Amino acid sequence: MTIRTILVDDEPLAIQGLQLRLAKHEDVEIVDTCLNGREAIRAIKTHKPDLVFLDIQMPGFDGFSVIQGLMEVEPPLFVFVTAYADHALKGFEAGAVDYLMKPVDDDRLADTLERVRQRLSEKRAAEEVVQLKEVLAEHAPDAVDAMPEGVEAPASSRYEKLINIKDRGQIFRVDVDSIERIDAAGDYMCIYTGDNTLILRETMKDLEKRLDPRRFQRIHRSTIVNLDLVKQVKPHTNGECFLVLDSGAQVKVSRSYREVVARFVH
Repeated sequence: MTIRTILVDDEPLAIQGLQLRLAKHEDVEIVDTCLNGREAIRAIKTHKPDLVFLDIQMPGFDGFSVIQGLMEVEPPLFVFVTAYADHALKGFEAGAVDYLMKPVDDDRLADTLERVRQRLSEKRAAEEVVQLKEVLAEHAPDAVDAMPEGVEAPASSRYEKLINIKDRGQIFRVDVDSIERIDAAGDYMCIYTGDNTLILRETMKDLEKRLDPRRFQRIHRSTIVNLDLVKQVKPHTNGECFLVLDSGAQVKVSRSYREVVARFVH
């Protein structure tokens, strides 16, 4: 899978530096470079890239203006690259995959590209399903009717490995493997890791779509646990039980979700 990429920065040296770092990643193809926002909008509409590394502080059209100028087309994935950390919150709110500080660190760039690959894999899998349905609709309409709603191509890589959480005026990059459990409180999620508790504004339904269901299972109407971090099952009354997690926390499994516990007794 080739990641067709455009670099946008008003500093030629910054573009050259990013080109050198991206050259280490064989699946990244740089199809164009731009020195300002207006050039970027034209190039994105022409090349239709998968990914754009976008500077924020540019004369005339800044990075946010570029995104606004693409409202009528299907946008690529964006990664903001800037020297100003105070734009991070606005960057994530604009839908950026990630936010890199200048000078770009090689390890952080590698992490960012891995997230990009995950997003593109999920997007392409969904497109393949749509194409399959279109072909079936033309040649075998009965087969389309038999397909379950929401069917997706199998792709374990489509689930998030890192989640950006905006909490207390900061952006926390949370490794999904470290999430022990999640509790719902309306449209807010309490994310518990081994040493931290963060608040995420998102519904449980939407968050579940981002997590691998083979590992993250709902055990209560308002609780999700990481099954890999369960170390003990303690039976309780009325068909309920408690799961003891690595941190020592105990969470109750309601009777409606007791099939989850069956995974630990076979």
